[in-house]
Formats: sequence, structure tokens, C-alpha cells
Amino acid sequence: MLAKKTSKNQLTLPKAVVDALPDAEYFDVTVKGGKITLVPVKMAPVSATLEGIREKMGKLGITEKDITDAIKWARKTKR
Repeated sequence: MLAKKTSKNQLTLPKAVVDALPDAEYFDVTVKGGKITLVPVKMAPVSATLEGIREKMGKLGITEKDITDAIKWARKTKR
């Protein structure tokens, strides 16, 4: 498939790509070795993301004190 960059640095995705990814609205874009890679991403409200993180921490048994201790450890100056 071929896509052309416009004068405003925009690309139009070919219809076949859009049809293959009907729910994709946002893409993570990376460039490596002269190649552009687009990976569809789903956006989620921050509150939903935080709730998911807190739920996973609870399942893993990680407490607030564990987080506080980890932050203190990471902020120690290296001598």
C-alpha cells in the first residue's frame, strides 16, 4: 500500500488499513532503521488507569509503605 505525505506533514491511511483496525483512533508512532511503525493504542481515563494499577497492587500485596520505601530507596544519592 502507498501513502503520501501532504504539505502539512500528514498521512492518510489507506482504506484497507482503516478497515483492518476499525476501532483505532490513536497510534503510537516510532521510527527505527528508517521505518515508521504505527501501533494502535486505546486511550483510557486517568481514573480508570489508576484504579487498575491499585487493583493490581492489591492483588500483588504491595502496600503504600512498600511504595514509600521504594521511592526513598530510588532517591538515595549514589556515592
